[in-house]
Amino acid sequence: MTLRLTVAAPFKHTRKTGMRKNELVYYYALDRKWMSTEQANLLLKRAEEEGLLGIENGLYSPRFDIAALTLPVGFKPTSGIFERHDPVQDLIARIARARSLEETDVVAEMNRIIKDNFDMHLLPPAALVLLAKNSGVQFDDLLDALKGAAKK
Repeated sequence: MTLRLTVAAPFKHTRKTGMRKNELVYYYALDRKWMSTEQANLLLKRAEEEGLLGIENGLYSPRFDIAALTLPVGFKPTSGIFERHDPVQDLIARIARARSLEETDVVAEMNRIIKDNFDMHLLPPAALVLLAKNSGVQFDDLLDALKGAAKK
């Protein structure tokens, strides 16, 4: 959630729907002093990879509803926003915990779904979403990242 808040912050503060890369880097590194310019560039790249930011005609825009988010007073992102989280692995772990299985068993079941039900025409993130739904496991918070993983 912190990554989402960090991405939303400049758009909420400036009330703009699209910003150029240099404006965003300026906001993060120089205006707010939250990070270095290199980290700001890394943040933009990661947000784009995870489907949180889109770029069109040189303008970055959020791919989620920023109006639904509230920035806490004094918000400052932690270094955790630079850590990579594998949404596929996170969902595998959640399903394994919920069903008291080993993660390898969940992966085997995912592979069976892909092979038996979809004739190898389904990507692993999509198969995991089906498995999570059938198991009653929450995955809404991972959905954007899973979509990004499926596009890679």
